[in-house]
Amino acid sequence: MVDFAGWEMPLIYRGVFEEHRQVRSSAGMFDVSHMGRVSVKGRHARRFLERLCTRRISDMQAGQCRYSLVCNERGGVRDDVLVYRMDEDDFLLVVNASNREKLLGHFEQVRGDLSVNIEDRTLQTAMVALQGPKAMEIIGHFSKEIPTLKRYRFAVKNLLVMKIIVSRTGYTGEDGVEAILPAGAIGMAMKLMLKDFDPNSETSAIKPAGLAARDTLRLEAGMPLYGHELGEDMNALGAGVDFAIAMDKADVEGGEPFVGMEALKATQAKGGPPKKVVGLHIEGKRTARQGMVVQRDGRAVGEVTSACMSPTLERVIAMAWVDADQAAPGTSLRISTGKDAVLEAVVAPLPFYKAGK
Repeated sequence: MVDFAGWEMPLIYRGVFEEHRQVRSSAGMFDVSHMGRVSVKGRHARRFLERLCTRRISDMQAGQCRYSLVCNERGGVRDDVLVYRMDEDDFLLVVNASNREKLLGHFEQVRGDLSVNIEDRTLQTAMVALQGPKAMEIIGHFSKEIPTLKRYRFAVKNLLVMKIIVSRTGYTGEDGVEAILPAGAIGMAMKLMLKDFDPNSETSAIKPAGLAARDTLRLEAGMPLYGHELGEDMNALGAGVDFAIAMDKADVEGGEPFVGMEALKATQAKGGPPKKVVGLHIEGKRTARQGMVVQRDGRAVGEVTSACMSPTLERVIAMAWVDADQAAPGTSLRISTGKDAVLEAVVAPLPFYKAGK
């Protein structure tokens, strides 16, 4: 167990590699209750979220989720979030635990004179994720509707006296669901989910997985993590998530310019971001570390943001911010370990891993 943003969180249950491979081959259960959950309701809820988020919001359908960034005025990233559209003027934001309090203050600034009610629901709710190729088959034991959900859609289910929000997104590169439910019901719900499965059995279809495996899984899937590939001083256009940045949203019906849009337009006018996030294949068995300097011909061109020995690929992989002119796949680079030693690396396309391939 480790302290993470004020939460006592499971880092490892049995071992990172074992938990990682359980998720890739069958299904793993993650407690992600540390993620912030914030309700946004009211007459101007859509306008507020258009200002706040880099992604278009007004054209979302009820029951739809969208991944988005929240930027600062400089075009840096305050956080990456999931937006759930519950109803016409009723939304839910899922945010990173380490940014929740910071974002609540930012929300107040962005709201201004808009008529919108913002309520932090994190401590009143819990959140668990079931991820893996067998996740939907397992969910089918409890619901016929959930396995029919499209990706980035959700359903609201009433079980006894509680409401459960079940979404089909994920942060592992595998299929699966997340469930948000009342905090007081989480013990009962977990027992119900696991009643037919023995977590101590070598062949159990579901086993618990910790934060360490969650990190290696998302890294293989090329998904950025706040504090690593995303940050206040990291330009959103270089993070590799351009699909989540609608630079023309102010020009469409219901759209408004988002915080940081002008700074990002200025970046585009200069030819794009000076640095970009890339994947790296690293030779040998030694793993790089966050903060290690990336070099080309003896000069610094970037910095490692995440790295691990990939349990699936059985090779060392990393993500890094590097100069844009060094970001092409196949570019040979070196990583300085800080002890007169270097690791040979090659820029690789992201993601490193795709389910079913």
